[in-house]
Order: sequence, then structure tokens, then C-alpha cells
Amino acid sequence: MILLCLVQFMLVLDDTVVSVALPSIRDELGFTASGLPWVVNAYFLAFGGLLLLCGRMADLLGRRRIFLAGVALFGVASLACGLAQEPWQLVAGRFVQGAGSAMAGPAAMSMITLMYPGPRERARALGVWGGVAALGATSGLVLSGALTDLASWRWIFLVNLPVVAVALASVPRLIPESRAPGRRRLDVTGAVLVTGAAVALVHGLLRAGANGWGDPLVIGAVSLSVALAVAFLVAESRAQAPLVPGAFLASRTRAVANGATLLFSMAMYALSFLLMIQLQTVVGYRPLLAGLAYLPYGAGILAGMWLSSRVLLRIGTRWTLLLSFLADLAGLLLLSGVAAGDSYAAHVLPGMLVLSVGNGLGLPVLAVAAVDGTTERDAGLGSALFTSVQQIGGAVGVAVLAGMGYSRGLTAGALCVAVGAVLVVVLLPSRTGGPRQSREREGDGAPAAARGGPAPSSAP
Repeated sequence: MILLCLVQFMLVLDDTVVSVALPSIRDELGFTASGLPWVVNAYFLAFGGLLLLCGRMADLLGRRRIFLAGVALFGVASLACGLAQEPWQLVAGRFVQGAGSAMAGPAAMSMITLMYPGPRERARALGVWGGVAALGATSGLVLSGALTDLASWRWIFLVNLPVVAVALASVPRLIPESRAPGRRRLDVTGAVLVTGAAVALVHGLLRAGANGWGDPLVIGAVSLSVALAVAFLVAESRAQAPLVPGAFLASRTRAVANGATLLFSMAMYALSFLLMIQLQTVVGYRPLLAGLAYLPYGAGILAGMWLSSRVLLRIGTRWTLLLSFLADLAGLLLLSGVAAGDSYAAHVLPGMLVLSVGNGLGLPVLAVAAVDGTTERDAGLGSALFTSVQQIGGAVGVAVLAGMGYSRGLTAGALCVAVGAVLVVVLLPSRTGGPRQSREREGDGAPAAARGGPAPSSAP
């Protein structure tokens, strides 16, 4: 559990670790104004586009195998990024990093989901997992500022290598292999269509953030994504072994959790982007000081994590998420007023603490709900869908909300969180199903859930 969370921390950290270092990277490698955003976008494009495919590959080919392949690929790409001498080399390395993350992230989350099958222990395990993910995103800003100011931007990539080495050496000895029962082929047609749809959508959203929604390439990319998504749904309805089974999408708990996660991610990614710019360009912080300003956010995340499983098991998923979203809403509105001349203690810190506790409280619960009822058959798919929704929500947030400006963007983010709260209260089942656990084995030795039959479930 500790090892998998450490790898997840590394993977999520690389979502944001380049943010503060971009000016130094531009100056040393000679990036153009239009090329520099691709240091960020290449990672998001590969990560968000390949998640569903890699999650299903983990289910069918072996979760540990795909995890180790992804970690190894991520390590090689990190080394290439740290040694890059030309802009194209860094962008290519970031794309391969994203592909490695897409392989390792869902596989790791699905292994944790199966390691802790009981509802109480799964809630606690995914509580730690979700909190570590949020902490990794925040720590990326702190680490980026510190390493860029005190050493070199290259170290933001090279620090990954010890974690990769430990994971590759230890995981084969600590975690057994697991895969979906039976012999099934990967739905190649579905895989190509859904990957193409995700890549086109993420590309369109990222380009919209830089060039606006009137850009013909943005319109073309989003239109292509919609067309491929429709083709995917048609192909899946006819496939004998679909990439995403219809029964998987029929779960209301998972659907609401992913919908709320989309709205939450839009707000939080926009906040990270806008607040970092606001602190450096308007309030006047240096990169290191701007990174250090996020340290209390990490403390709030840890406090929220500590509360999360305890609150979840007492009041249930619906009301825990409502409490979390209300804290997020208040924090965003407090931070939306930060302006030039404001003090950190009086104007930045209160909103940051309220928001971070809300994040730590809610993210683990969203993760638990998003993999509700998953089994050996589809744990990787559930994990990949949840992570994919986070990435797409982040891309939408940066493209749409960040383009509104600081105060309006954070206010719009607060509105997204409010809509998510309404979605949870109105549509989330009052008692969400816990992880399915087989109580009996029948003729072929497989659990009932693995054969597609009904499986008992329990609720927190």
C-alpha cells in the first residue's frame, strides 16, 4: 500500500511539477511562445487519451504486469526529460511520461481496490490513495519552485528515478498478479475508437485554452471526438466482448461519482493554474515563495484525509460529499477575492485551508464511489474511468475557466462545485453499494460475480 501510494504521488506530482519551472525551461532550451505550453499539454494528452485503453489492458493482461511496464516507461521518459537539450526532446519525453502514467496509475488503483475488498477497509485505503493524489498535485508546485530556484529545472524530472527503481525492485515480491477471470480478447475496435475520441477531446480542450473556441482546429478536434465517441457506442453495442460493458455504465453510483468528479476537477485544476499566476504576477511572489505558499494546502489535505474515512463510515457517501463540496465552495469564493496588496495570512491562507480540508475530505470518497461494486473483472476499468474523468475535467477547467480571468474563473469554479453538490444530493443513491464479495464458489470455482451472476454487496 505504501509503495503503490508512493508511485501514485510521483505520477500525480508530474501533472503540476513543471508549472513553476516553465520560464526557466523556456530560457534554457529556447522554446517559442506557442511551443512552451506543450511541455504541459503533451503529458495531459497522452495520460488522458490512453487511460481507458490501459485500464482495460490491466484487467485482461495482468495488473501487476501493466503497472511495472508503465513505471519502467515513466522512468526512462523522466531520464530523457532531465537530459533534454532541444525543445522537441522534452516534449517527446513528456508524452512518453504521460503514456507511462496512463499504464501505471489505473493498474495501481485497481490493485489497491482488490487488496482491500471489505467496504470499511476499502474506504480507508482509497481515502489514503485519494489524499496522496491530491497531496501530489499540490507538492508538484512546491517542489518545482524549490528545485528551480535552488538547483535546476532538470531535477524536477530526475527525482523520479529513485522511486521508479524502488518500485521495479519491490512490487514483484510484494504484490501477486491479478487479472479478469477467463480468457478474453481486448476489444481492438473499441480501444482504437475510445482512445481516438479521448485524444481528440483532450487536444481540442487544451488548444482551446491557448487559442480560444473559435480556432478551426479546436472545432475540428472536438467534432472528431464526438463522432468517434458515437462510433464507439455503436461498436460496443455490437461487440461480443466490449471494452466497456453496458452493465458497467449502468451503475448510478459510479455515474454520479464520475459526474461530480468531472465538475470538481474543472474547478480545482483551474484554481491551481490561476492562483499560481495570481501569486506571482499580481501579489508579487517569487517562484520559491509561491511554491511554499502552498504548504498549508498540503496540511489541510492531510487533515481532510484523516477525517474522510471516519466521516464516510458515520454519515455515508452522499452527506460526506455534500460536506466536502460546501467546504470547497466556501474556499473558492474566499480565494476569488485575492488581489494586489493583500496579505498572505489574512487573504490567501483562510481560503486555502478551508479548500484543502474539503479536498482531502471529498476526493477519497469520490474514489470509493467511482469503483463501487467493481470486481476482479473490471477493477482496472473503473479506476481508469475515474482517472480519465479527472484529466478531462482538468483540461476543460484550464481551457474554459482559466480563460475567464482570476476572479471570474474561481467564481465559475465555485458554481461547478455547487452543481456537483446538487448532483450528489439529488441523484446519488441513499445507500451506495460496497465492493462485491463472493461468499460462495460454485462448480467451476469462480465467484458468482466473476461469472456475471448476482453478487452480494454491503454499504458503509
